[in-house]
Amino acid sequence: MESYVEHPPLPGLAGVVRTVWIQRTGEAGYVQRHLPTGGVEIHFPIGGRPQLVGPLTGPRIEVIPPHTTIVGVRFRPGSAPLLPTVLDDLVDQSLGLAQLWGSPVERLAESMALAGTPERALMVLQAHLLQEFRRVVRVDPLVGEAVNALMPWHPVDIAGLAGHLALSASQLRRRCLHAVGVGPKTLQRTLRFQGFLALVQAGATASGRRGADGVAGLAVDVGYADQAHLSRECLRLTGLTPRRLLGGDIDRCACGHEHSASYAPFLATRSRPPLRV
Repeated sequence: MESYVEHPPLPGLAGVVRTVWIQRTGEAGYVQRHLPTGGVEIHFPIGGRPQLVGPLTGPRIEVIPPHTTIVGVRFRPGSAPLLPTVLDDLVDQSLGLAQLWGSPVERLAESMALAGTPERALMVLQAHLLQEFRRVVRVDPLVGEAVNALMPWHPVDIAGLAGHLALSASQLRRRCLHAVGVGPKTLQRTLRFQGFLALVQAGATASGRRGADGVAGLAVDVGYADQAHLSRECLRLTGLTPRRLLGGDIDRCACGHEHSASYAPFLATRSRPPLRV
């Protein structure tokens, strides 16, 4: 039976990792629809070859073979997982992690295979990441500030954000491309849709502005002009309409997976005061 369980990352990784997870397939293969999140991901099949999924700008469909167990890490936007390259080279790509990390991947894979359980393997992977991030810090602080400002709860103007950071619009775009993989406008659109999914996952109630409720109300609350605007963006980012993506419900996605560990830190940014630009 297919299952997918998310967990918060180790406390030392919380600043760079959004969530970690374990996914198991059963007797049949599983069709997985990966969605843009603004960050990159590591997918580590136990006994298989680990992959890095670069920043996505649209849906990516993967068929996971039967009897497969994957431990995964989803990074926050701008938190490159120790990569020797800029992120815009990896947009919409999936590459073998050994191509990027070299020989340490083989030793890590062996340690994870010997861990005994997927839960212990996930801890081994996180311990490795924690050690490496303590040794080498590759987070652009201005991009980190830009990512926080581009969260959907308090929409900002890109030109104004660049000025607030004492950058030109072209400098901000170049730094985002290198550290995130996409420009600030694309990231803003991705984070806005992630904000909508976070509200859906949390079973949030729409504020009732403009007389809208349900999906339409949540769309307005997160910054869409109306439900039609949400529908266009949903189709672009996921390949599905909101109704098909959510399976007719507004408190879960149609896949039936529980994503609260991923969206809890995302929702926590709603309480931050708006950036004045």
